[in-house]
Amino acid sequence: MLFSDRLVQEDRFHIEYYSPKKQAEWDAFCENSNQQSFLFKRDFMEYHADRFTDASVMIYAKGKLVGLLLANSREDAIHSHQGLSYGGFIVKPIIKTLDMLAMVNATLKFYAERGKRQLQIKTLPSIYRSKPTEAEALALAMLKGTITRTDSYYIIDLAEGYQPNRNRKRALKKAEASGLKLVSGCFEPFWNKVLIPNLTERFGVKPVHSLAEIELLAKRFPKQIHCYGAFLNDEIKAGVVIFETKHVAHFQYSSGTDSRNEDGALDVLFDAIIKKYLRKKYISFGSSSEGNGTILNEGLVYWKESFGAVPLTQHFYSILLSNLSS
Repeated sequence: MLFSDRLVQEDRFHIEYYSPKKQAEWDAFCENSNQQSFLFKRDFMEYHADRFTDASVMIYAKGKLVGLLLANSREDAIHSHQGLSYGGFIVKPIIKTLDMLAMVNATLKFYAERGKRQLQIKTLPSIYRSKPTEAEALALAMLKGTITRTDSYYIIDLAEGYQPNRNRKRALKKAEASGLKLVSGCFEPFWNKVLIPNLTERFGVKPVHSLAEIELLAKRFPKQIHCYGAFLNDEIKAGVVIFETKHVAHFQYSSGTDSRNEDGALDVLFDAIIKKYLRKKYISFGSSSEGNGTILNEGLVYWKESFGAVPLTQHFYSILLSNLSS
């Protein structure tokens, strides 16, 4: 243990693996946590439960649920779930620093005692926190966690206003005369006519979610998952999928047809969506990093910055559980 018994006392925690009978308790805790994202709800995670070995834990103190870690197991490692873009410990908005240190330390010991050798965590971007605490990062650093990767994460802080640059404004003005029509709820044409063909041709991959999966998730979370398309003469030219959380509207998917630069479809669509969500604190464009965080996609960076986005960092931590002492 890296802290004195007087300060840490991690033995006051009871930790157990998540079980489906605890779903209501898990979801209720997420609803009132400092980490405001519906991706942590079990109904979101269960859509791809067959792909991962779940190793999520629920952390109790004096019989009261005080923390969660959504995780999966792969060989001798625990990952803050690989089916998510971000993760980490889920706690209440206000937690004392030493309580956070003790909780993380106790969780690491729990996994170590079950034969696991390391913990990998994709941290939650700060825009998803109700309160701007960095207690988790402090705990991970104190427990000799090393940052193994740093991704860019582009956002618009709407408190500063929405200010696309001159080139983007010019493109939007040109596109105004194109006759584009914006339509919501268009998952099928976006997936089959735009997203899948583009990803297949450019990168040789498919979307993370199949059409059936994204439609299932949208049915489960109708207030949080939305699809919008830009149509010209009843033909889709561009589409986006928005994941909406308490403070953030996040572009989860976006793509346009080959003619998008001519008719400005993607420009118009992004501009309309940003204006639609001006009541939020942030617009998220997600990562522009490649090569395990070592390369910036310059085209994506330019595109996002042209709408006024700026970068945050998202850190990936690795902790060797052998660093812990009994």
